[in-house]
Amino acid sequence: MSEKKSRRPRRAFTASFKSDAVKLVRDQSRPIKEIAKDLGLSEGSLRAWVKQADTDALVPANGPLTTLERQELSSLRVQVKRLTEEKTILKKAAVFFARASR
Repeated sequence: MSEKKSRRPRRAFTASFKSDAVKLVRDQSRPIKEIAKDLGLSEGSLRAWVKQADTDALVPANGPLTTLERQELSSLRVQVKRLTEEKTILKKAAVFFARASR
């Protein structure tokens, strides 16, 4: 019988925790793998945080998005979706009233 491993529940980390973890990586000469293990993180997560921190520090013109740009993009997508739905409703209403006035 093969038993499936149960997945660990997804954890949420604060921005300050992530920032502190990135500082540990930059300030210490220990490998990321060791630091991640000490903090109870996966190596991949910590590497991603360091990479995102590097991206945020560089602010390239054409490259990966910074954290602030990602947040803005997310809110703009929500706004576009809402406006598109409103436009669709208005189009349907215009058709309805055009038919009703005949």
